[in-house]
Amino acid sequence: MNQPPNFRTLDLNLLRVFDEVMAERNLTRAADKLALTQPAVSNALRRLRRALGDELLVRSGAGVAPTPRALSLWPDVRQALAQLQQALAPGEFEPASAHTSFVLAMADATGATLIPPLVEIMEREAAGVSLRVVPLTTRDPRRLLEDGSVDLAVGHFPAAIADLTARAQSDQPVAFASQRLYDGEYVCVMRAGHPLARAPLSLDAYCAARHLLVSFSGKPFGFIDQALAGLGRERRIVLTVNQFFTAGRVVATSDLLTVLPRHFVGVASLGGELLWCPLPMAVPSVHVDALWHRRRQAEPAHRWLQATLARAARRAGTPLPFSAPLSIPDDPEPT
Repeated sequence: MNQPPNFRTLDLNLLRVFDEVMAERNLTRAADKLALTQPAVSNALRRLRRALGDELLVRSGAGVAPTPRALSLWPDVRQALAQLQQALAPGEFEPASAHTSFVLAMADATGATLIPPLVEIMEREAAGVSLRVVPLTTRDPRRLLEDGSVDLAVGHFPAAIADLTARAQSDQPVAFASQRLYDGEYVCVMRAGHPLARAPLSLDAYCAARHLLVSFSGKPFGFIDQALAGLGRERRIVLTVNQFFTAGRVVATSDLLTVLPRHFVGVASLGGELLWCPLPMAVPSVHVDALWHRRRQAEPAHRWLQATLARAARRAGTPLPFSAPLSIPDDPEPT
């Protein structure tokens, strides 16, 4: 049985190395971020393994994978390092000279809307800041934010936001914060020349058609199907994909119907191949929110990220760059 580590003799630099390797899941990239050699990073991990009595990170493909102990330690380590940095350098974040890296989770439609104006801002004001955008695979990203896998998630999180609101109203502790970036809508999308484009889309025609569903989870049932079920109706889903762009490309060359965020059709330059129209039934509004863990709230770099995302969202709020004879909705992700 390993003895508990002696905190008085533990080299805190080892925790900085651990934090960076956990963030990158790759020793070479972590070494670059830390301005160390890869052997130095490997040696630091060996020392930390001996001190904690756990492998912490093991080889996995081209990188490393954390053990359960590492996953449980990382949020506390990351929070402690952030608090220490804030205490030693309060208010310190100069975008023009910063070399911070952020990990964002969002769907491809959200990224197509927000990332171009975000990069434009960064190139002008924060050229040393880097972003890593990872796929959003859930409607509730709180676990990803809790374990530090991502710094901030952007998308449509109705259940998570409702739960956080209810907790706040009942004076329960709330570990996450959110910011509304924009409101969007979903629309029915079909190829130019589709037989259903010749007349207003009726509910009967919609239900009789063949459908493609965008589902992050892979489940062949989404919020559109919930709305139809409330009317005692259903549709036939013949294909499920996990990306909006893929859905657009498939629908452009088939007679399938899909539901896409309204802005995405224009942003992704699909306007010439696709037509859109309002859905033939009422569906809830789509709120696109940024969500993050409150332990990051005091970090000047994270506050800059929040504010810059909001600026990017305002810049992205432009009308569709083409005229459609029918009509479509805005941003994230039906499941």
